Amino acid sequence: MMSEYIPQTLSDFLHSPFFGIPLTILAYQSGVFLYSWSRANTLLQPVVTGIIFVMMSITLLNIPYSRYFESVEIIHFLLSTATVALAIPLYNNLHHIKANIWPLLLTLAISGIIASASAVFIAWSFGASIEVMLSLAPKSITTPFAIAVSESIGGYSSLTAGFVIFTGVVVAVSATPIFKWLNINDPVIQGSAMGMIGHGIATARALELNNKTGAFSALSMGLMGLYTSIFLPYVVRFFL
Repeated sequence: MMSEYIPQTLSDFLHSPFFGIPLTILAYQSGVFLYSWSRANTLLQPVVTGIIFVMMSITLLNIPYSRYFESVEIIHFLLSTATVALAIPLYNNLHHIKANIWPLLLTLAISGIIASASAVFIAWSFGASIEVMLSLAPKSITTPFAIAVSESIGGYSSLTAGFVIFTGVVVAVSATPIFKWLNINDPVIQGSAMGMIGHGIATARALELNNKTGAFSALSMGLMGLYTSIFLPYVVRFFL
């Protein structure tokens, strides 16, 4: 009788409209444990392993991604509000930001062009359609900005979201080894690079490095999102 009750309970849980919330929390906490166990191995970022755990779980349980996504909408809302907390490291490093604001803005103007243009060029060289190229253009800004920009210029918002997550994961995983290889130790440079290209996922990694790196990553993420959102639609309309 107990064996009949457990599968029924599991079935009820999987058909619950909020089943994805405990699944997501469990996957992320498993990623945090694995990350701590590996002594902060860059390749085992909790965001990366958490995504893998969720993918494996919904695949094994034969759950459509659309239903999983609907069940965790509250988490997306809370993530948006949690972004406000990034104001704390920004405030604590305000004097450093004022001292570096003009080099930061100049770097932002150049890197924004390179980030979008290089992605579009690579897609074009592989024969991608115009819609795919437009979906790739906003890949280096945080997801809410990227989806809105993609829709406004004629890209596929779902494809853009995938590119954004992939870009953030790549930057979060590869940034630290690249900084060591190039002997870049300045937290201003590290944070700016991670935030401009890797948006929120890389900013989470930057905050692990130190408070100053996290502050510049958060600032660069916001500025890159604003800059790209304003100018990219005009650039696309000009060329198309």
